[in-house]
Amino acid sequence: MKKITIAIDGHSSCGKSTMAKDLARKVGYIYVDTGAMYRSVTLYALRHGLFNQDGSIRREDLRAAMPDIKISFQLNAETGRPDTYLNGERVEDQIRSLEVSNHVSPIATVDFVRSAMVAQQQQMGKDKGVVMDGRDIGTVVFPDAELKIFVTASAEVRAQRRFDELKQKGMPADYADILKNVVERDYIDSHREVSPLRKAEDALELDNSHMTIDEQNQWLMEQFERATAE
Repeated sequence: MKKITIAIDGHSSCGKSTMAKDLARKVGYIYVDTGAMYRSVTLYALRHGLFNQDGSIRREDLRAAMPDIKISFQLNAETGRPDTYLNGERVEDQIRSLEVSNHVSPIATVDFVRSAMVAQQQQMGKDKGVVMDGRDIGTVVFPDAELKIFVTASAEVRAQRRFDELKQKGMPADYADILKNVVERDYIDSHREVSPLRKAEDALELDNSHMTIDEQNQWLMEQFERATAE
């Protein structure tokens, strides 16, 4: 069976990372969570005071810091899924906080941040056999990917999923704040000048608002089997 590149794009909190991780584990592919990469840059910026009081980014300070920001993924033996590391520190939980969620979209619009992340992502996937999810994988990072998926769900469903995820981890969560964040991120992601979120012309669309995880995984596996058989 030939190895292919799988690009999974979509809105925030639509479950694309869960789908991508499960598929990668089942078929033995490398999984790369590009959203976690931008969240890691955001966490670094928050920790190092690279936001002004009005929420704007200290761009030149961030540009100077980019060579010091090293992001990697290591397999978690307990979960069987990769965890995100920032400069050698496991930050898988910290990058999912609402504070990071509220700041990540502006970071992701910065041209030199995106250039750095895209270069890393393309390097990770140069040998194929990779599942990558994000906002611009099928349109910018891997426009020639053999299988492109665009995942969406209603804002209310996505906010509830993020709320449940945070509560399960014992982290503070307010549904109204999360819904507001989801709607704002949708707008910013879709309207930014650099690599806006959009469905690639040859991508298959999946609205998983009313699907179980098992149903999503079964659908994705069918698309994978079809793509690798061609």
